[in-house]
Amino acid sequence: MPQTRDTGYHHVRSGDTLYSIAFDYGLDYREIARWNRIISPYRIYPGQQLSLTPSDRKSLKSLAYYSKPVEDKSIRAWKPEQRGESPKPQARLTTTPTKKRTPSASRATASRSAAKTFPIERTESPQNQKVTASTKWRWPTTGKVVTRFALQKGKKGIDIQGQAGQMVLATAGGQVVYSGKGLIGYGNMVIIKHSDTYLSAYGHNRRLLVGEGEQVKPGQKIAEMGQRSKSGSILHFEIRKNGRPVDPMRYLPTKN
Repeated sequence: MPQTRDTGYHHVRSGDTLYSIAFDYGLDYREIARWNRIISPYRIYPGQQLSLTPSDRKSLKSLAYYSKPVEDKSIRAWKPEQRGESPKPQARLTTTPTKKRTPSASRATASRSAAKTFPIERTESPQNQKVTASTKWRWPTTGKVVTRFALQKGKKGIDIQGQAGQMVLATAGGQVVYSGKGLIGYGNMVIIKHSDTYLSAYGHNRRLLVGEGEQVKPGQKIAEMGQRSKSGSILHFEIRKNGRPVDPMRYLPTKN
C-alpha cells in the first residue's frame, strides 16, 4: 500500500516496525503508539492504518522537526498606531505605606519570595554536555566525515567514508529495533534503541549482521559498509533524540 504522508496516516507494510515508521516521519515512536493505543511490545500488522497525529487537536504540537511557527498577520495583531488608534494611557502606579521591618526580617522575606517566584535551574554549558555525552558513545566506524549534519538542508546525519566491507559497530549498547531495507534512501539499515530517548541508525550497508530484537553491546559488529554508487563506500549515521535528528558530532568523541 502507498504511504499517506500528506493525509496524516500510514498504512503498515510488510517489514515495517513502529520504530522504522517513526524514524521515517521524524516522530517519537511513543507518540505514534499513544495516538493509536498500541502498548508495549508495540506489535503492528501489514494493512493496519496508523494515525500520525493526535486525535485531540488541543494537544497537537509542532511534530515535524522542520516546522516553523506561524506569524499572526491579522488586524488584531496590529499595534494601536497601525490601526489609527492612540495607545491607551498606562495606569499610574500607586503605593501604600507599609510597616517598617527590621533589616534582617526584610532580607529573609525577600529571600523566601525570590525562591518561590524565580526558581534557579542549573544547566550545563554545551562544552560540558558534549564531554558528558561523548563518554557514552563511540564511533560506528573509522574514516573521514565527508557529509556534516545540516537539518535545514535535509542532512539528518553524517556520512563517514571508508571501504566496502569495512566493519560497522554499535555506537552504544541497546536493542536492534529495525534491520532491513524498507526505508527509501537508506539502503540496508540497522536501527538500535539505546534508551527511551535515543536511537542510532546505520545506513547503506552491504550486509547486515544483526536481526530485530537482538541485544547488542557497545562496539559490537552489526553490519558491513556498502558501496553507494559514485559516492564510494560510506556509512550514513544518525542519532535521534525523542524521534528528532540531532547532530551526531555533539555526542561522539573528538577522534574516531
